[in-house]
Amino acid sequence: MALGSNLGERAAHLAHARARLTTLPRTQLLAFSGVEETAPVGPVPQGPYLNQMALIETGLTARELLGHLHAIEAERGRERGLRWGPRTLDLDIVRFGERAIREPDLVIPHPELPRRDFWLREIAELERGAPAHV
Repeated sequence: MALGSNLGERAAHLAHARARLTTLPRTQLLAFSGVEETAPVGPVPQGPYLNQMALIETGLTARELLGHLHAIEAERGRERGLRWGPRTLDLDIVRFGERAIREPDLVIPHPELPRRDFWLREIAELERGAPAHV
């Protein structure tokens, strides 16, 4: 899963998300990639993001996981409005094992995965057996 923030205390928002991921039911955190700063994606002018990937193992369904992620985003003041707009915290399910899901509000693998080089770098880091970074 992807963690991102470009509003407010970006590093604190990511730290909150990392801590909360460890509290999800039937879920175990396996590793985090390093944090990297990236340019925003999309047509809306905004500041740079801090991004990081997390590798988890979960007994939750993708839909249940998404609900928990939206709740964590809301804890940090995330407001859903402008598509591609700035965010205090953005948590995305990028892959869910080998499963493919195509629903109106949940598409896995994430459709932007092939176009986000930083996600591909962070996933590669996790696949090489990266330890949990803070």
